[in-house]
Amino acid sequence: MPPAAGAAAVVLAGGTGSRVGAAGNKVLLPLRGRPMIAWSVSAFTALPEFRTVVLVVRDGEQEQARAAVGPGPRIVAGGKDRQHSELAALRALAAEIRAGQIDVVLIHDGARPLVGTDLVREVLRVARADGGAVPGLPRPGLAVAGPGDTLTAAADGLVAVQTPQGFRASELLDAYEAAAADGFSGTDTAACVARYARGLPVRWVSGSARNIKVTYPHDLVVAERLLS
Repeated sequence: MPPAAGAAAVVLAGGTGSRVGAAGNKVLLPLRGRPMIAWSVSAFTALPEFRTVVLVVRDGEQEQARAAVGPGPRIVAGGKDRQHSELAALRALAAEIRAGQIDVVLIHDGARPLVGTDLVREVLRVARADGGAVPGLPRPGLAVAGPGDTLTAAADGLVAVQTPQGFRASELLDAYEAAAADGFSGTDTAACVARYARGLPVRWVSGSARNIKVTYPHDLVVAERLLS
């Protein structure tokens, strides 16, 4: 009997450190004595549900990334933008996805080092059960900017989307290959799924206020305090 399918995690770490004030890739900055990316990766490698973790980095940073995260994750060179980097990771997993060895893929921003086990497992559970899962936090009090500097009150139900975003692996791979053929580039994984896997239900799950994205210098300070 073939082994049961497992999940895969893709951690994206191909950004820069310009807004956070770093000379190089911000995910290599120290956070409580470890590189930031080590926190993000360990959120998945520590869980037995994940048979593999793929870390996507800028070409030329593979050795730095390996030193930061150790021998466990696979390391893949990313592309020119998020869409191409996610595609590179999915193609690295394609043989296992097609063989049924990977049933769900979660894609996570490496700059979210405080993602918790409960959120990861909930995204995995919902994606496995329903097809797709995207975490988010309600954002009341927002307004929509219109022509002529006008503002209109936003409708209720808006959420600030987080990662990891999880989807059934085969449909996700098909969606990204179709997007590549069209030259489409989405803002996040859910945008590509919405366009090229329209029959795949995607559920909203409650995100976490702790699951911050490190973008600016003060975000590093907040992350340090939350980890202390």
